[in-house]
Formats: sequence, structure tokens, C-alpha cells
Amino acid sequence: MIDGYGRHINYLRLAVTDRCNLRCHYCMPEEGINYMPRKELLTYEEMVRLTALLSNHSVNKLRITGGEPFVRKDLIHFLQAIRQQTNIESLNITTNGTLCKPYLSAIEKLEFNSVNLSLDTLDEDRFFQITRREGFKDVLDALDAFSMMPLNLKINMVVMSDTNIEDILPMAFLAKEKDISVRFIEEMPFNGGNDRAKASVWDHNDILNHLTQELGVLDALDTKHGQTATLFKAKGFKGNIGIIPAYSRTFCGLCNRLRITAKGVLKSCLYDKGVFDLKGFMRNGASDEDLLMAVQSALIHKAKDGFEAEGKRLGSMMMESMSTIGG
Repeated sequence: MIDGYGRHINYLRLAVTDRCNLRCHYCMPEEGINYMPRKELLTYEEMVRLTALLSNHSVNKLRITGGEPFVRKDLIHFLQAIRQQTNIESLNITTNGTLCKPYLSAIEKLEFNSVNLSLDTLDEDRFFQITRREGFKDVLDALDAFSMMPLNLKINMVVMSDTNIEDILPMAFLAKEKDISVRFIEEMPFNGGNDRAKASVWDHNDILNHLTQELGVLDALDTKHGQTATLFKAKGFKGNIGIIPAYSRTFCGLCNRLRITAKGVLKSCLYDKGVFDLKGFMRNGASDEDLLMAVQSALIHKAKDGFEAEGKRLGSMMMESMSTIGG
């Protein structure tokens, strides 16, 4: 699986739902979005088929995303099927943590390589302001539970200049006593049409400068192929600190991923509008060979970077929600 720029593709991000129990204002409007009817979503069987096929052709890393994955019924059974019926080596999931408590034992048995926990503040009132929902204590409980499991725990904080700058340092200090990664993400324009000004977006340089003013010089860690976060080690910290330039897109040259939305649309870049309807193709009788050729064709035409992909969208980006594309 190689794209038109010679980049090896080994990482699939699979959205299992477009639904979420939170309403974070950087992701969607307060009234939410028009969710897809159940029949419009990929079935679990279709997801397992696609994952198994791609895992036989160089894709060895899978990240489950949403929306919020645990909103979808029987998610654990689906994840067990992924473990049993595919050649995926690295199984990972991104969650907001609010619904995880009943599944903690099952999650540990699945032997995830990493859990990305979305948390944008350590202040309960600000949590409600950002998410427009309760659930702060549930997220903290999930954080504590995941930090005790033999997996890589990554805390993802979206940095919003008008909302949570004061949370950057408290969040960073989570990595002082725990061997976890706290990553700060540039805000992106996928908010479902929510009217948010972009003139004052904090970029990766702003975030790094803010951190170093308090923590001193941060030692840069080695970058792995396809890694989106620039990682740093602060003196005396057990864990590390990461900065993800998701809007600046400085990491695009090392892209190694594909995305499949909950609706079954193949995206070769986060910033494109979708390049192929895998669900429709499958439901019209496509063979595994047909599917593989379709994916490879999409890879050959994969954009060089997120700016090129964005340039082909014709102004539709702001109406798309991150929950519909899986992050």
C-alpha cells in the first residue's frame, strides 16, 4: 500500500459512529448535527471485512474513533472480532472517557496498544462550558483507570485561545507523576458550521513558547515514522509532552494513514472531502480484489499534504464536523 509520493500506508483510522454524547464547541454546534440513520452506517461485519482485507496488505495499525466509539452498541464484541479475525498488530482507540466505566475490564483484556483520552481542561466548570454536558468526574476516573493499565495513555487537549489557555500548564503537569503523554492539539476548522473566529488560533509555536516559559527548556524526543506529535521531555517528568500541529500540518510529508468514516467513505487525507464510497461499492457486490484496487487507486491520487487536499474542497470544510470524519 504505497501512495503516489512513495509513502507506505500502514495505519487505518476507522470511525464506528458519527454520534457523540458530548457537544464540544470546537467540534459541533450546540444543537448537534444531523446524525446518519443506522442503515447509512457501515455494519460491524463490513468494518471487519475492510480491516481484515487491509491488514493483509501492509496495514498493521488500527485506531477506532467516532464520534464517541462507546456510544455504539456492542462495541466490545466488534473489537474482539477485530482481534480474532484480522492481522492488526497495533489496536488503539480514541474516546472522551465518559462512557468507559462499565467496559474497563473488557478494555484491559483487549490489550490495546494505546488509548487517546480527550480532555481539554482540568476545571469542571470549564469542562461543562466546552462540552455543554456533565461527565467531568467520569473522565477523570477513566484517566486513573487507564493509567493503571499496561498501555500507552495519551491525553489529547485541543488548545483554544479564547477558552482554555490557562489549562495548558496544569494539563502538562499530569505527565510529571504519571508515565503518560499529554498532547496539545491546534484547533481545526471541522466544527460543523459552528461560528468560531480563527484569527487568534494558537499554533504549535505559541503552545511551545507558553510551555517553555514555565517548564524551561524541553528536550525534543526522537520522531517515529508517521508520528503527528512532536514530543518533548521536561526535567523531572515521568511522562512526555506532545504538540500536534493539526492546522499547521507540518507533518504531512510523513503521512502513513487512511481514514474510513462511519458512513463508509474512504478519506486519504483528513482535509479532503472523501475520495471513494466503500460502503456503496461493497453493497453492490464488490469483491475483495475490487476493494483493494479501489483503495490503491485512491492512494495513487492522495494529496501531497493537507493544504492541497483543502484546496480541492471548494469551501465546504466549515460545515463538516470532526465527529463525522473520525479525527
